[in-house]
Amino acid sequence: MLYFVDMLIKSISGIRGTIGGEAGNGLTPPDIVRFATGYGLWVLSNIDGDTDERPSVVIGRDARISGPIVSSLVAATLNSLGIDVIDLGLSTTPTVELAVPELKAKGGVIITASHNPKQWNALKLLDHNGEFLSKAEGEKMLELSDSNAHYAEVDFLGVTRADSRWIDWHVAHVLELDLVDAVAIRRANLRVAVDAVNSSGGIAIPLLLEALGVDVVKVHCEPTGDFAHNPEPLPKNLTDLMNVVVDNNCDLGISVDPDVDRLCFVSEDGTFFGEEYTLVAVADYVLSKTPGNTVSNLSSTRALSDITRKHGGVYTASAVGEVNVVETIRSTSAIIGGEGNGGVIYPTSHSGRDALVGVGLFLTHLVESKLKCSDLRDTYPSYVIQKDKLDLPEFGVEEALKKLVENHPEAKVNTIDGVKFDLEEGWVHLRRSNTEPIIRVYAESSSSEASKLLADRFKLELQHLLD
Repeated sequence: MLYFVDMLIKSISGIRGTIGGEAGNGLTPPDIVRFATGYGLWVLSNIDGDTDERPSVVIGRDARISGPIVSSLVAATLNSLGIDVIDLGLSTTPTVELAVPELKAKGGVIITASHNPKQWNALKLLDHNGEFLSKAEGEKMLELSDSNAHYAEVDFLGVTRADSRWIDWHVAHVLELDLVDAVAIRRANLRVAVDAVNSSGGIAIPLLLEALGVDVVKVHCEPTGDFAHNPEPLPKNLTDLMNVVVDNNCDLGISVDPDVDRLCFVSEDGTFFGEEYTLVAVADYVLSKTPGNTVSNLSSTRALSDITRKHGGVYTASAVGEVNVVETIRSTSAIIGGEGNGGVIYPTSHSGRDALVGVGLFLTHLVESKLKCSDLRDTYPSYVIQKDKLDLPEFGVEEALKKLVENHPEAKVNTIDGVKFDLEEGWVHLRRSNTEPIIRVYAESSSSEASKLLADRFKLELQHLLD
């Protein structure tokens, strides 16, 4: 569910808004303090009243230009409530997720707007397990944001301390995973190009690759926050990486989004491996070693279902949103899951999308297969997803979607998150975005032309119903 207040987006994915402009028309300092207060009150509401120990919260940020300001406001607000802050500084979303339980903190705040352009920033909120707040807990936090807060007296204020060791810890964690064969990767003498869109992935991914004995060619890896291109890891945004891979005779290229929870690859010939196929390839490898069930969201490729059946497991689709995927992973005892946007969730590590874990597993799969990256891609079913969108109107969306369902009795319909139509020629999924004021229109079929026709047909039908 989405909530809109003065151009802010409050959702299952956190509190997002643009930086700058008039007060009330973006993520302004008063907004940051307000929601950090609500989160701090939520943390305090979950504390055992018998303890005298001050609770702590872990914070970390990507390299966005606004990050230091937002981070300082969040830390100061939490301190004002009597909460200690452990500040990881420049970090990644999965690094913060891992650090929270390791540090026995009561929660975490990641300051990042993920794939959104540089003028955006956000607060992504974690519980004591380092996992995103559930819908119920998120709604409770929003209620507390609108309540009258009682801040701590001067003798009981929290303190902030810096702790910059966690990216190194994260790298060591990946190397220790049983299914990451560091020895085999080192023996392969790989050369890999990395595009980290000038954010914190420019620190984390090269560190991991160098620990694996990989020759790294850096592309946009300076963590300046001045994104060199649109930060969403899509083919149209990765031409620099594609060219560098070919020009430098790389075995592959790696692209991550600004907070390093999404991962995609470019093959040695400069072709796009496909962000949808990141999870497919990693799941194929993991299931070959530990057979079991899988999960992805409704907007992800059906190729994961095909691969899961090949290994004798059961595939389940969840609602969109990491917290929904994680809940379904738990309820189905899945071995691996994630999202088709390049998000890999490997529960053996932790219950969050993690590009570093994905890199370790994928490279092990690649070197064990003894295939070129492009040849590995050719071993998987070939589907193409068309991604489109509509501006979100103020009224009438639910009624229009209900009418659209009535107009397609031939389809198998899933309504756990928007509406998904499974048809003989493919599928179409229409849903409100968790991160932007739009309706996402995704379609998958056997070719880009067929997928585009399918998406265009349903998009046009919905537009007519909304008029």
